[in-house]
Amino acid sequence: MTLTLTPLKNIPLIRHGDNLADILLRALNETSLTLEDGDILVVTSKIVSKAEGRTVELAAVTPSERALELARQAEKDPRVVELMLSESAEVLRVRVGTIIVEHRLGFVCANAGIDHSNVDPDPSPNGYIWGGGSGEGSVLLLPLDPDASARVLREKIESATGKKIGVMLVDSHGRAWRVGTVGVCIGLSGIPGIVDERGWKDLFGRELRITIVGAADELAAAASLVMGQAAEKTPVVHARGFPYPLREGSLKELLRPKEQDLFR
Repeated sequence: MTLTLTPLKNIPLIRHGDNLADILLRALNETSLTLEDGDILVVTSKIVSKAEGRTVELAAVTPSERALELARQAEKDPRVVELMLSESAEVLRVRVGTIIVEHRLGFVCANAGIDHSNVDPDPSPNGYIWGGGSGEGSVLLLPLDPDASARVLREKIESATGKKIGVMLVDSHGRAWRVGTVGVCIGLSGIPGIVDERGWKDLFGRELRITIVGAADELAAAASLVMGQAAEKTPVVHARGFPYPLREGSLKELLRPKEQDLFR
């Protein structure tokens, strides 16, 4: 099968309270795309966080003693470190420039997924979950429940179009054993997180014994190539030709149990 990835056109800068479903439906129309059953919308978690009001003004954050200590070790803003602690279940590693945590959502990532890039430095005050908009600086937290965010977006778009689709939220993560960030799935609805191919046959009839495909992460990485990381203004990619049947899935499928994690 052929997998086709198409960035949606003319998506505006997203603000707290924006109706993402309506925005994506308009963008599909402006991109001359008509949804079909089996299509998938890959959405950067950043615009979902913005719409859900997950932008935080740093002036409103008071760092704890723990945050001050870690900030000295990592040479980071202690207010950002305080937010990392609030978003984390456990701090795993601290190095200058980086704090590796187990995020409250269950995955391991750098800096709790908190981001400065492509965050408006001085949006209107109601764009913040805390504070007023002094312009001192702001950061963006990941969505509270990415699976739920993906599900709501999917249900609204399916209701408007009558098509059965999948929706995935993606973020950029580093990896313990390789250099460079890649797109990974952090929330999904209507698509499989993994595809278990154990028991399938290879070209020579041998049975696969350990092959479990991270299908959602593979699509996330492919779509991220189209999205870019800087000023491309392509936060949503339409995918057609996903090679596996759609089904309901969740982030939990993609998380390796701690007892199997050889990197901690």
